[in-house]
Amino acid sequence: MKVVTARCEAATEANDVMLARSSHARGRAKVAHAVVVIFLEFFAWGLLTTPMLTVLRETFPEHTFLMNGLIQGVKGFLSFLSAPLIGALSDIWGRKSFLLMTVFFTCAPIPFMRISPWWYFALISASGIFSVTFSVIFAYVADVTEEQERSTAYGLVSATFAASLVTSPAIGAYLSTRYSDSLVVLVATVIAVADIAFVFFVVPESLPDKMRLTSWGFPISWEQADPFASLRRVGKDTTVLLICVTVFLSYLPEAGQYSSFFLYLKQVIEFSPAAIAAFIAMVGILSIVAQTLFLVVLMRTIGNKNTVLLGLGFQLLQLAWYGFGSEPWMMWAAGTLAAMSSITFPAVSALVSHSAAPDQQGVAQGMITGIRGLCNGLGPALYGFIFFLFNVELNDVKPAGGKPPQNTEKPIIPGPPFLFGACTVLFALLVAVFIPERRRLDDTKTCTSRKSSSASTAHTQAACPLATPTSDTEDIEPLLQDSSM
Repeated sequence: MKVVTARCEAATEANDVMLARSSHARGRAKVAHAVVVIFLEFFAWGLLTTPMLTVLRETFPEHTFLMNGLIQGVKGFLSFLSAPLIGALSDIWGRKSFLLMTVFFTCAPIPFMRISPWWYFALISASGIFSVTFSVIFAYVADVTEEQERSTAYGLVSATFAASLVTSPAIGAYLSTRYSDSLVVLVATVIAVADIAFVFFVVPESLPDKMRLTSWGFPISWEQADPFASLRRVGKDTTVLLICVTVFLSYLPEAGQYSSFFLYLKQVIEFSPAAIAAFIAMVGILSIVAQTLFLVVLMRTIGNKNTVLLGLGFQLLQLAWYGFGSEPWMMWAAGTLAAMSSITFPAVSALVSHSAAPDQQGVAQGMITGIRGLCNGLGPALYGFIFFLFNVELNDVKPAGGKPPQNTEKPIIPGPPFLFGACTVLFALLVAVFIPERRRLDDTKTCTSRKSSSASTAHTQAACPLATPTSDTEDIEPLLQDSSM
């Protein structure tokens, strides 16, 4: 008995040491880790802006916009299906392993751009299953910040996404022109590998040990993994419904725009690769200023809801200008509005995250990414189809070094999909007007205490009506995107 007791005491002491080390590692988890991961991932993809347009045009010379929309649409829809499951699993087994997984599979297609374009586009589509980095990143941020700090932290992560695109497209365009696309792909691959290594060796676990299981046998209910669960829950709470509709209507055109806008600038507005890189840099710099300086001031002065409304107003003007604009200077002017519209995402993120329980942040963020994934599936395909309907194709555009087409008259609406997007944002703005100024967090805390009574009840959404903040939080992200790369 003494031997058994001694062994038990030794095992307990060893467990205490492990817990202490884990707690110490978690204590070192910071928002800065999430910022570095996001920056490296999207910097690598930003380098590929110019080579991507070239490969896309060469691989699909006919119906380029349509094929681009279908590729991005498949990727987005797969993200929609997988995001809730990955978010729920990260709530149980921790953030780091799933962060490593999402970064790896998101960056996996990069080297195949030069190996085989067909494999490259196939892997981009398939990578949507794991391309939900933002889902895990925002749950990571929620783990290491207090509620009052979260809006600033989300703004910092969003600004990092913009910062990664300030110089990377210009660097990629320069290397492509000066040397070759192969060198650009090589540099992007090295940066992606560095990002994966950073997550593996440097990023600590953020989820508290008491919320994390040490074994892999914990059952995940279908309700947690069901990507359509969020869509079914939205009707149970009026505020959740209003936020969901607002996010869907505002992010649908954003997703479509992101998938085709650079190609549109090059082939229709006739931007040079250097001009595209400069445009991205300008919008990125202004977005950083908007999401760090202006966002903090607006959140403190006019509040969450009014900040969201202001961001939607900027997005409406931006898309309308893109739709009617036919000259390069119009695109530059509209780009400033696009930068200001970026405040919508962190404002809604903070609004919804405050309503989610601490042990439900991963589920909530997974749901958000799921809604965005649905938009990422529908938006690009919708934009590609509208371009196709209005005969906006590469063969209608003056080829490089060739003679201009016989009919040089420009259409009244050069960008029909952007005008359609402006209409959807207008509806989003009208819906957002009815969102309550602020939710009663007392009810949320009550639900949180009930949910934290056991591990199983923490992951069942039926215990209280504000388990829907999970679905609230899934409505967080009208901007980003980019994230989905």
